[in-house]
Amino acid sequence: MEFNSNQQSKYSNIYSLLKLFLFLYLFFLSLQLMGDGMKLFGKGFSKTLIETTTNPFIGLFIGILATSMIQSSSSTTSMVVAMVAGGAFSTNPEISIKLAIPIVMGANIGTSITNTIASLPQIKRDNEFKRAFAAATVHDFFNILAVIILFPLQLATNFLGIAAKELEILFQGVGGAKFLSPVKAITKPVAKYFESQLLLLSDDKNIIAWVIVILALLILFFALKSMVDVLKSIVIEKAKAWFDKFLFRNAIRAFSVGVLLTVLVQSSSITTSLIVPMAGAGLLTLSQIFPYTLGSNIGTTITAILAALVTGNDAAIIVSFSHLLFNIFGIVIIYPFRKLPITMASKFAEYSTKSKLVPVLYIVIVFFVIPLLFVFLFT
Repeated sequence: MEFNSNQQSKYSNIYSLLKLFLFLYLFFLSLQLMGDGMKLFGKGFSKTLIETTTNPFIGLFIGILATSMIQSSSSTTSMVVAMVAGGAFSTNPEISIKLAIPIVMGANIGTSITNTIASLPQIKRDNEFKRAFAAATVHDFFNILAVIILFPLQLATNFLGIAAKELEILFQGVGGAKFLSPVKAITKPVAKYFESQLLLLSDDKNIIAWVIVILALLILFFALKSMVDVLKSIVIEKAKAWFDKFLFRNAIRAFSVGVLLTVLVQSSSITTSLIVPMAGAGLLTLSQIFPYTLGSNIGTTITAILAALVTGNDAAIIVSFSHLLFNIFGIVIIYPFRKLPITMASKFAEYSTKSKLVPVLYIVIVFFVIPLLFVFLFT
């Protein structure tokens, strides 16, 4: 049976799409594995760190460090909400709220580590890496700028706590609900299977955690490199036109996609990491990506809000709403000056392309070294 050129092209495109879905699944699986591995040796330490919060300034860096270790702002904020509800910080709700809000702010910065790591597999291909790293760090720079602007104001006035209190009054008596993440539904069983098999070989959770994290990184690097190759093999101009016409047609649409996708998968790490290979392949521009990442910041607050509503604790609900309001205020203030984080990310990516050690040092220093220094020097 002979195929004409149109049929061959059709079957080739179908084959490429199937490969893309396979590599996309491996990408999601690597993020699930990395999160599970980090939680094995990081969650207990993160919880201990959070419990030692004695002042808002240290709380900010504890939020960065704890979230960087478990790679999930949803987990950190949900943990904080549960601890506020249980009176772990203070028996005085007002003190608990003032200590907890900076941790949530720090979690916003810490969660961007995943998409920054996701840009590293393309480090040997300069143009792709420059686009991918800029797409990752534009999220970082927004979160950092939002903290620089709003954290001093929060310390001075507790404006987030006051505004969140008004929202809490509106939602009094509202119970929580749970969303099923389809990504977790298809990746968690496989990740748990890997973990169970490793437990048969060793009962040392630290060893298992390291093995899982290393395996996750290997899968991540392979999946992202392969995704970019497949995206290139599919007609990029047509794919770009589709993104431009539908998902990222304008800032409002890109923002909405970011919100909805993050609510659906319950992880801003996944949604922001997802666009990194697309940016590397040249499908998306920084101007399109920026509002999408802002939407993911809003979407990721839903998990903690639902967790807080379940507790029915007023202080916990206020803390969860403060996370949402922090992101809303940050967007309102920074978006009119969006060229600043976009330019910062672009210039930093350009510099990082010339010196490949810079991205690695950036991740280690910003997400681990600086927070650790502040936490252990001032507690």
